[in-house]
Amino acid sequence: MARHVLPQPVQRLIDEFARLPGVGPKSASRLTFYLLRMPEEQTLDLAAALADMKARTRFCSICFNITEENPCLVCQDDTRDPRLLCIVEEPLDVLAIERSRAYNGRYHVLHGAISPVEGIGPEDLKVAELMRRLEETSFDEIILATNPTLEGESTAMYLQRRIGSTNTKLTRLARGLPVGGDLEYTDEITLSRAVEGRQAL
Repeated sequence: MARHVLPQPVQRLIDEFARLPGVGPKSASRLTFYLLRMPEEQTLDLAAALADMKARTRFCSICFNITEENPCLVCQDDTRDPRLLCIVEEPLDVLAIERSRAYNGRYHVLHGAISPVEGIGPEDLKVAELMRRLEETSFDEIILATNPTLEGESTAMYLQRRIGSTNTKLTRLARGLPVGGDLEYTDEITLSRAVEGRQAL
């Protein structure tokens, strides 16, 4: 689609959508034209929701999860175990772990993973804040809950080296087979970890 054919406000919105992760030029165009066809009040509701999100949310000054209040509700919750810390890459990972109802400690959100290819180093993440937090607070166990990707593994190894000098127990989330999956379709890394992490019956 030729840029000069489109009105400038339409092209600007396409360009803004295209900057979002996972949204290419075609998807950006489809989203823009969908919004053009939407009733005006729905479009204005979407714009208001975006403005409200930016105005009312911030990062928790302790764990760096997204929050309306500072500190966040998890950091304020006295019923959670203050001696247990789970380190995750993104706020969405906190949501996933909370949905499991298997964890009742504190969190630290890194806001990414180490990726030399993309030029992301430890200084671009909330690692300095984590190390400061570990100096100020004593934990019995720290769980490295980064993703099972090359970047996630690199980040976990880096953190293991940085935190390993303390006497705190360091653990990694177990990796295993998905429920309902077939062994023949499972990748080698997942299978090897499932074998290594086997449990007695």
